Amino acid sequence: MTELTLSTSSPASLRADAIVVGVAKGAKGPVAAPGAEAVVSAFDGKLAAVLETLGATGGEGEVTKLPAPAGFKTPVVLAVGLGEAPSEDGRFDGETLRRAAGAASRALAGAKKGAFALPAEDAADAAAVAEGALLGAYTFTAYRSAPQGGRKKDDKSTPLAEVILLGSKPRDKAVKAATERAAAVAAEVHRARDLVNTPSNDLYPETFAAAVAQAAKEHGLKVEVLDEKALAKGGYGGILGVGQGSANPPRLVRLSYTHAKADKTLALVGKGITYDSGGISLKPAGHNETMKCDMSGAAAVFAAVVAAARLGLAVNVTGWLALAENMPSGSATRPGDVLRMYSGKTVEVLNTDAEGRLVLADALARAGEEKPDAIVDVATLTGAMVLALGVRTFGVMSNDEAFRTALHEIAEEAGEQSWPMPLPAELRKGMDSPVADLANMGERMGGGLVAGLFLKEFVGEGVTWAHLDIAGPAFHEGAPYGYTPKGGTGAAVRTLVRLAERTGAGDLG
Repeated sequence: MTELTLSTSSPASLRADAIVVGVAKGAKGPVAAPGAEAVVSAFDGKLAAVLETLGATGGEGEVTKLPAPAGFKTPVVLAVGLGEAPSEDGRFDGETLRRAAGAASRALAGAKKGAFALPAEDAADAAAVAEGALLGAYTFTAYRSAPQGGRKKDDKSTPLAEVILLGSKPRDKAVKAATERAAAVAAEVHRARDLVNTPSNDLYPETFAAAVAQAAKEHGLKVEVLDEKALAKGGYGGILGVGQGSANPPRLVRLSYTHAKADKTLALVGKGITYDSGGISLKPAGHNETMKCDMSGAAAVFAAVVAAARLGLAVNVTGWLALAENMPSGSATRPGDVLRMYSGKTVEVLNTDAEGRLVLADALARAGEEKPDAIVDVATLTGAMVLALGVRTFGVMSNDEAFRTALHEIAEEAGEQSWPMPLPAELRKGMDSPVADLANMGERMGGGLVAGLFLKEFVGEGVTWAHLDIAGPAFHEGAPYGYTPKGGTGAAVRTLVRLAERTGAGDLG
């Protein structure tokens, strides 16, 4: 994990590989942002002109490197674009700072120390810069062979080793607390990313559960793992039905954090399909290669519970990880089979590739028995949600409009793009089955909403519930941007942590 340091040293006297400054897009060209004053002065006030000569515009995420001015102990100045300059009395928002810091951090991969002099007027700004820089300093190299003679200097496969926040006073309690929180959250996002990026031959229900048990031991959490025998005894027909075609049997993991002063309890439920072939309803060619990411929801829930413990939040948080591998075999569930779920309801399986809702249904019903104040499930559930919202935004559905609105606002506050989606009652009829209580498929149009309505059937009476469909942003296949890497992103971790914080603070009813 990249180290985070607060420093009041002057940019000229600091020894680092690069000093990061912000540059905005002004009406007449690039404009140096607050925090860059010492560098601007050393360039005789001509930093913006030099950057413009080099082709810089100040556009969001744009990175320009130039030699540091004479007298600086740091050899390089890295100017990162912040986008449009705010009004004269305005300031850059937290997400702009996060993305800029992330882009700079990625550009400094292989370096030892990066000194960040981005705009930071208060503790919240400092935290945004810290979070973005740490999230940007991520690489997944667990499966790469070490080259002969070890890593070379400036090896781009290694993340920036240390982030130094200039202008941040180490003894300022607010700044210290905010940046420590940022470091803890970033570490847990990295945990989720690592899990999502791990190939399915190494990460399957049993090994995933073992990783949870190890983390529980390290952070003082309680963990309970139900194996295939316990699942059969308990009547978890959905989880067993999905996992029965695989040589790797399913698991249901309960991970809990409690606080002595907590008076609210959150239940978080994560879809943990460690590989999704589609089962008998096999996925078409070209849709299998990234299906190790179908456990992103469980990874997010796992990381969020650990983050709550690391931060000592005054709220009880229980994570439910529904883990299974969906494979085709002679023992696999067939289209047309009927499963008896944990809740007692029966489901006709019309499509074995609509498996996530089956494992979530069992976990939702079980979580509801503990009467939490709210349940939030997280899942890479439907391609329909990707078609509706694209690859950067997740959908939010709920049986409580106020809770749905709050979750959307919390996600935006945490820096994650989301959008509230409806649960139209008329779509429920499409899941009627002639042989069971309901089918796992309904109308094709509005498929993401149909999946949400299916899950709603397994939420206990009077329980506040929300569903986050993170199918779009959970796994990024394009070029990295901001603090978002290629591969697993850790989507929804920050939203869940912020939800837990606000619940513990009494901000949510």
